[in-house]
Amino acid sequence: MTIFRNFKRIRPWEVTLTLVVMALPLVPASPIAGFSSLVRHAHATETTKKLDTTRLVSIGGDVTEIIYALGEEKRLIARDSTSLYPKEATTLPDVGYMRALSPEGILAVNPTAIIAVEGSGPPEALAVLRNASLPFETVPQTYDRDGILKKIDVVGSLLGVPEKTKALEDKVAADLDAAIADSAKRPEAERKRVLFVLSNQNGKILASGTDTAADGIIKLAGAVNAITGFTGYKSLTDEAIIDAKPDVILIMDREGPLSMTNDDLLKQPAISLTPAASHKAIVRMDGLHLLGFGPRTASAVRELNAAVYGG
Repeated sequence: MTIFRNFKRIRPWEVTLTLVVMALPLVPASPIAGFSSLVRHAHATETTKKLDTTRLVSIGGDVTEIIYALGEEKRLIARDSTSLYPKEATTLPDVGYMRALSPEGILAVNPTAIIAVEGSGPPEALAVLRNASLPFETVPQTYDRDGILKKIDVVGSLLGVPEKTKALEDKVAADLDAAIADSAKRPEAERKRVLFVLSNQNGKILASGTDTAADGIIKLAGAVNAITGFTGYKSLTDEAIIDAKPDVILIMDREGPLSMTNDDLLKQPAISLTPAASHKAIVRMDGLHLLGFGPRTASAVRELNAAVYGG
C-alpha cells in the first residue's frame, strides 16, 4: 500500500526539520558539564515560585505546542524555528534553530525566561545567556508515551498551572493509551518491517536506527523498525538495506533539495530489491506530526498504523 501526496512549494523550514531529526538521538542524558546552574531539569516544587514566565521564549516545537495546548500562549514572546504548530506560533519572532541559538536574538526580545527541549544550544550561546542571568529551563526528551507526559508535566509545572496540566495530561494519556492499545492488538508475526529514510543524497540512504523519534513512533504504531544495528541516523550500505527486508518505507512528506520522489527512491538499486519496492509501499507523513512527540502523537500513531496496514 502506498500513500502519494501532491507536492507543494518548498517550505523554508524543511532543511531545519531535517537537522532537527538528525540531532534528536544526540540529546544528552544530562545537562552539558559546566552549565548545570544554567541548563537543568525543572523540578516543580523548586522552580515554579522562582521562575517568571510572563515574557517567555520557547525552544522546541513540542514545548511550544504544549504551551498552546495548556492555553498559556499569551506568555510567549518568541519561539525557535522548529516551532511551527499551531500556525499561530509562526507569527511570533523567530530566535533561530534550537541547536544554533542566537543569544543576541533572544536577549533582544527581553524575555524573563526560556523553556527549551533538552539538547538545545550551543554551549557558547548558553554561556552568554548565563552571563545575562537569564533563567534557562530544560524539558527532558524521550521517544515514548511516558516521555510525552513528562514533558507536559514539566512545562505545566514551570508555568504554574497545575489544574490545566493535570487536565492535559489526562486527555493526552487517554488518547495515547487508546491508540497504542489498538496498535498492540496486531500479532507479532503480522507486524511489518518499516524503514525510515531521512534522505537519499547521491545514492546514499540515510536511515533511522534505534533510539530515535522515528524508531519510537514506528514501535508505537505496532510496526517493527527494519534497522536495529545502530543508534541514531546513519548512511546504509546496499547490503544493509537488502538485509533489512523492509515491507514499508517511511519518509517525511516534503519538497525542496531534500525531497524524494517515490520513483527515484524505488529506483535506488538496493531499495529496488526490497519487499517494499515490490509492493510500492511508501508512506509519506508530515514530519512535525510524525516525529514531534508532543500532544498530537496519538494522532500520528493512528495515521501511521493505518498507512502501514490499511484502514
